[in-house]
Amino acid sequence: MIARPLWTRRLAAAWKQAPIAWLTGVRRTGKTVLAQSLPGTVFLNCDLPSSAERLRDPESFFAALRTPVVVLDEIHQLPDPSRVLKIAADAFPRLKVLATGSSTLAATRKFRDSLTGRKRSVELVPVLAEELPAFGVSDLLTRLARGGLPPALLAERPPAEFYAEWFDSYFARDVQELFHLGKREAFLRLLELVLRQSGGLIETTALAKHSGVSRPTVLAWLDVFQITHVIHRLRPYAAGGRREILAQPKLYGFDTGFVCHARGWDLVRPEDAGLLWEHLVLDTLLSIPVAQIGFWRDKQQREVDFVIPRGRAAVDAIECKWSAAAFETRGLAAFRSYYPRGRNFVVSPQVPAAYTRRMGTLEVTFLPVDNLRTEFAQPD
Repeated sequence: MIARPLWTRRLAAAWKQAPIAWLTGVRRTGKTVLAQSLPGTVFLNCDLPSSAERLRDPESFFAALRTPVVVLDEIHQLPDPSRVLKIAADAFPRLKVLATGSSTLAATRKFRDSLTGRKRSVELVPVLAEELPAFGVSDLLTRLARGGLPPALLAERPPAEFYAEWFDSYFARDVQELFHLGKREAFLRLLELVLRQSGGLIETTALAKHSGVSRPTVLAWLDVFQITHVIHRLRPYAAGGRREILAQPKLYGFDTGFVCHARGWDLVRPEDAGLLWEHLVLDTLLSIPVAQIGFWRDKQQREVDFVIPRGRAAVDAIECKWSAAAFETRGLAAFRSYYPRGRNFVVSPQVPAAYTRRMGTLEVTFLPVDNLRTEFAQPD
C-alpha cells in the first residue's frame, strides 16, 4: 500500500475543524485505499448489506466503537446516510468520521440534511507530480499520458478496456444512481467532447450541436459533471465591473490520461505537454486547497492561465509553462495593467528551485509545482 501523507494530513486538518471528513473525488482515484490505510479505524463498506444492517441502529453502533475513527465507504448506498452522519456528529462529538463518495455530499436526494458545521470536504485528485516518486514513476510525460488514476498509472500499459469500463461504471454508479438520468450514449458523448476540448473555452451551443441534445440539457449535464468532479469549471476573473474579458468559462477534465484518450493520443509530444501540464498545476492548486481559482483572457486573446484573488485588492497570477524559457510577458503585462497588485508565478517542471527575475516592469518568480503548496497553503 503506497503511503500518501499529503492526504492523511488533509484529513487530519479537516477533523480539527469538524467531526466528519467527506472524502470525495472521481471513481478510482484511491479513496477506498486511502481510507483503509488510516490506523486505528473501523472500516465499513456501505455497498454491503451487512454494513447497512450494522448501521440500522446508528446510536448503538457508534456507542460500541472502541476506535477513534470510523470509515463509512460509499455511504450514499445507505438508505438514510445523512441521519447516520448527523447522529455520529451530534451524539458522539469525539468520534472522527470519514465518509467517502464520488460526488459532493448533497448530490443525492438521500441527503436530506446538509450537515452544516459538522463536515469538511476533501477532494482527492489524481496522483500529483510531487507524489510520483512514491508511485515509482520518474518520467513526468508518463504521468501526463497515463493520467493519475492509480490503476492506470501503475500499469505497464493501461488495458484497452480500462477507459470503457471506467465510463460504464461512472454512468451506472455515479450518474444513474444519484441523478436518475437516461440517454447514456448522449451523456457520455458530451463528456468525451468536453474532455477533448479540456483546457479551452467552452461554447455550449456548439456542444449541444455536436452531442445531439438541447442547450439546456448541456447546461444541466455540465452541472452533473462538476458535481461528480469529472470537470472543473473556471470562471473568467474580473473585478470592479471591468469588461475587458470574455465571458465564457474554461473547463478542465479531471485527468490527463482521459484527456489523452479523448484526443486519441497514445504518446505525449513536447508540443502537447504544455496543455496537460496546466491540468497538473490545477490539480495541485485544488489539493492545497485554493478556494477561488479563475483565469483571465481579454478580447485581444492575451491571457493568464490561473488567477487567484488574495484579499480585497490583490490577485496572484500563475502561468504554466512546460519550458520556462518559453515564457513571454505579453499576457501577464496586460493583466497587470488592469490589476497591478499581486504576485507573479511561472510554474515549470524544468525549474528545480525557485528564483525571481525582473522582466521589464514585472517581478516574476519561477518555481516547481510543489512550491505552490508553500505559497498558497492556508493555516489549519
